[in-house]
Amino acid sequence: MSPAPVRQTRQRTAVSDALDELQEFKSAQELHEILRRRGNQIGLTTVYRSLQALVEAGVVDLLVNDDGETIYRKCGASHHHHLVCRDCGATVEVTGPAVESWADAMAREHGFTDVSHTLEIFGQCPRCAQ
Repeated sequence: MSPAPVRQTRQRTAVSDALDELQEFKSAQELHEILRRRGNQIGLTTVYRSLQALVEAGVVDLLVNDDGETIYRKCGASHHHHLVCRDCGATVEVTGPAVESWADAMAREHGFTDVSHTLEIFGQCPRCAQ
C-alpha cells in the first residue's frame, strides 16, 4: 500500500524546506528553532504535526537516538539504513544486502510475512573520532 499524499500547508512546506537543507537528523525542537530563526511564526505543536504527516507519507525518516529522542531527516526513496554520528549527527545512508538476506531468512524461518525492518548504527564519524 502506498503512503497517502500529504496535504500541503504553509507550515508543512516550511518544515519540508528546512529538512531539504539538512544532512543530519534533527529533533522537532531543533527544527522549530531553525524555523523561528528564519522568521517563521510556527508553533512547536505544528512542527510535530507536520513531521508526523511527512513521516506517514513516507517523505521523512524518523529514528530514536541513543538518548531516546525522536529525530527526523529527509532521505532517499529506496530502502536503506543509517550510520549516525552520536556526537555531531552526521548521517550516511547505507544499503545492507546481508541484513536484508538475514531479515528475510529469519522471517521465513519463523513463518512471518509482510515484514519490514529498520537498522540504525550509532557511532563516531571520522571527524569526531579525531
